[in-house]
Amino acid sequence: MTATTDEATTTDISGAGAPLAPDAPPLDPVDPAAYLRTFRGETLKNATTALVEGGAYVTTRALAQAATPHRTLYDAARWWRHVLGRRKPTWSTEHRIVWETPIARLRDFTASSVDDVVPTLVLPPQAGHDSCIVDYAPSQSQMQVIRQAGLTRAFTLDWVGATQQTKNTTIEDYVAVVDRAVDTATAGTRHTTVNLVGDCQGGWLSAIYAALHPERVNTLTLAGAPIDFHAGDTAIGASSRVTSRRFGTLPYKAMVAMGRGNMPGQFVLNGFIAMSPDAEIAKHVDLLRHLDDDAAVARYQTFEDWFKHTQDVPGAFYLWLVEHLFTGNELVEGRLHVGGRRVDLGALDCPLFLLGGATDHITPPVQVFRAADFVSTPADKVWKRTAPGGHLGLFMGNQALREEWPPIMEEVAKVSGVGDS
Repeated sequence: MTATTDEATTTDISGAGAPLAPDAPPLDPVDPAAYLRTFRGETLKNATTALVEGGAYVTTRALAQAATPHRTLYDAARWWRHVLGRRKPTWSTEHRIVWETPIARLRDFTASSVDDVVPTLVLPPQAGHDSCIVDYAPSQSQMQVIRQAGLTRAFTLDWVGATQQTKNTTIEDYVAVVDRAVDTATAGTRHTTVNLVGDCQGGWLSAIYAALHPERVNTLTLAGAPIDFHAGDTAIGASSRVTSRRFGTLPYKAMVAMGRGNMPGQFVLNGFIAMSPDAEIAKHVDLLRHLDDDAAVARYQTFEDWFKHTQDVPGAFYLWLVEHLFTGNELVEGRLHVGGRRVDLGALDCPLFLLGGATDHITPPVQVFRAADFVSTPADKVWKRTAPGGHLGLFMGNQALREEWPPIMEEVAKVSGVGDS
């Protein structure tokens, strides 16, 4: 099955941070319109190839079963049942919910630990999916990896899907939630800081919080997180820039209007699928190939339950994100203001851990690694790591959780009191 398979070779650049460059110039700009034309052409070609190969397999399978047509119908019924049958995704590791607000919950994975270590707080992705990706399965859990590194005081925020009551949620509201989570995580300990871990969109939110409150952050770990939104070539970035040049924010406002003030999670999901339709086709053909493999079917179902179960994003927050980050790239340009304060990445001098995916077409490694060019962290306190595989694999893939996250968390543990007598 393809949902959680990672292939390639890991590149470890531990300790090889970029030189201190708070005023780093932008990378050479790319023509987003030209990139989109190429991307769409490649996407169409890949989708066509996947359709042809998938159709050939289905035809071959049907011909092989021609003598027993009832078997073909039986397999088709089973296949459709798995494709269409979705369940709400669940968390895998025992934990407790400390508090809940209309926009987020705080989940505590400390399991009554009293170890005197700096608490670790995870900010999951927030892109129309459930936050349980950080505790995806019993053997695929960031939260377990964090605890196994000795960082036993482990917490994660869990983003609540938007409703009519929360459609006007702002970036300031989310920063306030993170601040409350930091207060909770450090309460009753001698520590006043946390190890902040941000995945994807949780990464840029982590960076913003850390820049506004550097005194509250012991270490900052960013995985698949767009910090320089215009670095590298991505369909999301190119599309947002081309769209904004031609129509401003009108198309995004139209989608939010269709969601009655929220960005529908289904729209976000459709966008992800449109970027890799060949992967979507191959995934379902692969299911047909493995219909009699119970373990493979279970993996398919677990992934689809998470991937296809969407939740809405607050409209006001989404439109702010499009204007100021995806289009404006204000975080690295030093023009971003939150709560009346300028967000200055140069205020950060804590140890910085950066993880990118070699084949990540949503957030290429350069967008993550550029963070090192704008913080004040010394070069020998910056760790960069390139993992095999794509975007989602960074957070729940077997290879990433076995090979990439443990050494990062072990380095975090060294500066968090783990092992101190």
